[in-house]
Amino acid sequence: MSPTDLGVVFFFQAFIIVGVSRAAAWVLKRLLDQPQVVGEMIAGVVLGPSMFGLLAPQLQQWVFPSESKPVLYVIAQLGVGLYMFLVGLDFEADHLKSNSKSALAVSLSGIVGPFLAAIAVTPWLLSLGLFERGTDVIEATLFTGAAIATTAFPVLARIIEERGLSKTALGALTLSAGAVNDAGAWAILAVVLARISGDFMLAAKAIVGGCIFLLLTVALAPKLLAPIGRFVERKGAVSNVVLCLIIVLFLLSAWAMDSAGLHSAFGGFIFGTAVPRGLLTREIKRQIEPLASALLIPVFFTYSGLNTQMRVVNSIDLIAVAAAILAVSVLAKGIACWGAARLTGQDAATSMGIGALMNARGLMELIIINLGLAKGIIGPALFSILALMAIVTTLMASPLFELVYGRRARASAKFGDLNSEVKHEAALAGARRGASTTAVDPTP
Repeated sequence: MSPTDLGVVFFFQAFIIVGVSRAAAWVLKRLLDQPQVVGEMIAGVVLGPSMFGLLAPQLQQWVFPSESKPVLYVIAQLGVGLYMFLVGLDFEADHLKSNSKSALAVSLSGIVGPFLAAIAVTPWLLSLGLFERGTDVIEATLFTGAAIATTAFPVLARIIEERGLSKTALGALTLSAGAVNDAGAWAILAVVLARISGDFMLAAKAIVGGCIFLLLTVALAPKLLAPIGRFVERKGAVSNVVLCLIIVLFLLSAWAMDSAGLHSAFGGFIFGTAVPRGLLTREIKRQIEPLASALLIPVFFTYSGLNTQMRVVNSIDLIAVAAAILAVSVLAKGIACWGAARLTGQDAATSMGIGALMNARGLMELIIINLGLAKGIIGPALFSILALMAIVTTLMASPLFELVYGRRARASAKFGDLNSEVKHEAALAGARRGASTTAVDPTP
């Protein structure tokens, strides 16, 4: 397929992806009160071989030919990296400082609990032949632990944003724990891949490279970017030169994390936290967010959905295995994160809310299991079982969070600071609108 043909195919794919994603998000919001991101995730699976390919295989292959997958992959990586950069712009470091002990405890518990569960269930999965031949018990256990331990960092961020939690202590704590949790899972996955390839420099590069990037960004980037923030405040606008500079630095950050063997999402998020707050961050979000949310993120979900084949889980035995893995995954991670939050001083409702959100696995797990399938660690059946677990746990996250925390938080300010901070932001926005109206239409 020529580059011209790929361009023609992509524009039609984008038309289908955006239309189906918006329709699915609208339906799930109206029927199940699910956030937009869940609808986009389901749309990705619907457009893949699990549904579209099952009902109309030839048409699905025509819309999504295999030659177009590399194009979708690159755009998907740009989308998730850019979205996590925007999430980083909203990240409140002050909340993290006041809850750093809880964030670290939750993230570590969210890894340890699932790995203990993996030690228990992996021999059983090996006996069922769900791993590829040549995968030993250590590799299988590490991979299973990483798959169960991962948190849907981009999905988690979008749920937090849509529920009005971005600027709250709970939102900052959960995002921090999710970021550290996923970085740990990816580091462990790097060890598995290194063990299989025999090149342990891969694991060293991921762990050391990630730590160096984090330290340099946290220590130096805020100081280097502070003059830009002050310049923008003086001018009262973000020029094209400033916007391009920020985008270039974001791309460099995404490249650094991808090159280290982690993921562009981490680079985008970490750099976003270092950008000076104020007019600069508000204008960047205003100019970039619509395109990222409307087009790039749905492409990310669709690309992952194209690699998911639910029809492989086609027997009672495999359905039973899927149910067992789902139960073990939810209990291991949910209880571990809840317990860590409680032991570090969080109240019962906040701890349950954190446990519910951290249990969403979503597309970060789909990335991990796609790697496992491509590298010959797992077979198609286990891939589909883990993909199903990722979807179900993500679907559970939002309603479970509302049940254990969200509704009561909105009804009473004593459950965390969600209610007060959302009202405060609304009041500030109203004041700004009022001031703007007075400025352009003064009273005689």
